[in-house]
Amino acid sequence: MNHFMRTFKAAAAAVVLFGSPAAHAAEIKVIASAAVKEVVRDLALVFEKASGHKVVTIWAGTEAITKRISGGESADVVIIAARNIDKLIAEGWLAAGSRLDIAKSGIGVAVRAGQPKPDISSGDAVKKAVLAARSVAYSSGPSGFYLADLFKKMGIADQIKDKVKQTPSGVQVGEVVARGEAELGFQQVSELLHLKGIEYLGPLPPDIQHVTVFSAGLHGKAAAPDAAKALIKFLASPEAAPVIRKTGMEPG
Repeated sequence: MNHFMRTFKAAAAAVVLFGSPAAHAAEIKVIASAAVKEVVRDLALVFEKASGHKVVTIWAGTEAITKRISGGESADVVIIAARNIDKLIAEGWLAAGSRLDIAKSGIGVAVRAGQPKPDISSGDAVKKAVLAARSVAYSSGPSGFYLADLFKKMGIADQIKDKVKQTPSGVQVGEVVARGEAELGFQQVSELLHLKGIEYLGPLPPDIQHVTVFSAGLHGKAAAPDAAKALIKFLASPEAAPVIRKTGMEPG
């Protein structure tokens, strides 16, 4: 039995434990950050086969999702950065006590495929690479907020302000780099690792790395609350860990 099948069987068993197959299949609407796209997509397939429920997922950026939910958009499950989940719970949009941490990701660095690979082995090396690059891109999500602050702390924010491109929420930095619109790109490792057209250089070095936790929350007006709770529990279960690691993230 190969590794995938062992993972599938263990995960399927976990689904049954968290919520036995439904007599009436429900459709679970999930709105999730693109940072966890591979994780949620792969695990949702397992969940669907084991539970009989259908998972329909909408992808966007953490900040865009936060605004949409705060604006009254409904869903069953929301999966975004933990601090934004907490914000939506505090505002009453998501159910109190429903947050479960799913996965965590550090920030990675990439260049366009075939281009020279700068040294990123230390904070000083990254600083030099940023200063040397003709253009730099980072996201409008959690990693982007951190990097903007990091460059200020490095004392280079003013020097690079005319060559920095901050992508709109939900737009992958790797795609911008692959098109040649930015020479150096920074985003969650999970969003760079498997993208075509770029060379993934690796994660930021430990001295300047920043880890974002992505969490799930139950919408206060979930149409299928029981099925949604079962899905959230499954995504946060130990059985989901091998799939999460495969995407370049770590279990939450």
